[in-house]
Amino acid sequence: MKAVAWHGQRDVRVDEVPDPRIEEPTDVIVQITSSGICGSDLHLYEVLSPFMEEGDILGHEPMGIVTDVGSEVEHVKPGERVVIPFNISCGHCWMCEQGLQSQCETTQVHEHDKGAALLGYTKLYGQVPGGQAEALRVPQGHYGPIKVPDGPPDERFVYLSDVIPTAWQAVAYADAPEGGTLLVMGLGPIGQMSARIGRDRGARVIGVDNVPERLELAKRHGIDVIDGGESNDGVGNAVRDGTGGRGADAVIDAVGMEAHGAPLGKVAQQAAGLLPDAVAEKMIELAGVDRLNALQTCFDAVRRGGTVSISGVYGGAQDPIDMMQLFDKQLQIRMGQANVRRWIPDIMPLIEDEDDPLGTEDLATHKVGIDDAPAAYEKFQKKEDGAIKVLIQP
Repeated sequence: MKAVAWHGQRDVRVDEVPDPRIEEPTDVIVQITSSGICGSDLHLYEVLSPFMEEGDILGHEPMGIVTDVGSEVEHVKPGERVVIPFNISCGHCWMCEQGLQSQCETTQVHEHDKGAALLGYTKLYGQVPGGQAEALRVPQGHYGPIKVPDGPPDERFVYLSDVIPTAWQAVAYADAPEGGTLLVMGLGPIGQMSARIGRDRGARVIGVDNVPERLELAKRHGIDVIDGGESNDGVGNAVRDGTGGRGADAVIDAVGMEAHGAPLGKVAQQAAGLLPDAVAEKMIELAGVDRLNALQTCFDAVRRGGTVSISGVYGGAQDPIDMMQLFDKQLQIRMGQANVRRWIPDIMPLIEDEDDPLGTEDLATHKVGIDDAPAAYEKFQKKEDGAIKVLIQP
C-alpha cells in the first residue's frame, strides 16, 4: 500500500509499504478514506525530527471503513465507518476510567516517560505507524474506533480524531463563564474549532492570528478577531480595551512551540535540528527551549484570576516563564493531550445535527490524493495558497 513517510527534516515522501495485518486479538484494520495533516505534524517536519526514524508513517487524524477485526473486538465489524482517535487507549485501566485516556496505563511509553501511545507520532509516543496511508492497523481497536453513520461527507466526522476533542477540551479547561470573554490565540484548525465551540457555549469569543485567510474564516463564523500582526499596542492592550481594562476571563493557547515573534527560541530549535539525532534528542529533552511568544501573550491578555488553557504542543524542558506574573495574577493553567473518547458523548449530538452548528464542513481548505501529500506538507508549513486545513484522501 501507499503511505506518507518521514525521510528527514522537511522531507516527506509517499512510500510503498506492506499492508497492515492483525497482530493482536484487539486489533482492527481500517481502509482509510480521509486523514488530516495536523499542525503538530509540522513539528515532526521541523523541530521534533530528531525523534523520528526514516520510513516512519505519519498521521494521527484518520477515518475509514473497517476491513478486518481481531478475535476480541466486538463493538465494530467489517464494513462499518469509523473515526480513529489519535491517542491509543485501552478503556479499562485506572486512567481511562478517570476519563484520562491520553494517560492510558496500558499504552504509556515508559522508555521515554510519556503518556499514552499516539498514532504516527515519534518514538517518544511509541513509534506506531500512522494513518496517512491507504490502510491502518489500529491497536486497542476493541475500544478506540468511534462508529459514525453513513451519509454525510468525511469532513463531518474526521475531526473527531483530534481537532474537535482537542478544541472541546481546551474550551472546557478554559471554563469561561457564559457571557464572559474567551480569547483564542491562533486560528489554525484547533483555534477555529475552539472559537466556534466557545461561541456555541455562550462566550464572547475573540480570535487572534496574523494570517488573513484564518482571520476571514473566523469572522465568517461570527468570531471577533484581532490581527496580531497589526496590533500596534499589543494584543493584551487591545483585549483590555474591549473588556473594561481587565482582560479576557479565559485564554486558549492554540499555537504552541513554533510561535512567530520569538527569535531566540527559533534559533535554539534550528540549532537542535542541525545536531546528530542522539545529541539533539537530549538537548530537546533536557534543555529544549520553545518559542513562547504566544503563551506569554496569553499570560498578558488574561485578567487577574483568569484561566489559561494550553492546547498548543510544547516540547521544551527549560522554558523561561515569568512565574512572578503568574503568581501575582493568580492564574489557573490547564493543559494536556486531549482525552478523545471522554468528550465524544458530548460532541456527537452537534456533529450529527444536520444544521452542522460547528461548521465542520467549512474547515478543510485543501483535499488531496495521497500522491500529493508531500507538496501539501510544504504548502501547509509555509502557509501558502490559503492552506488552513489539509485532508489526504487516498
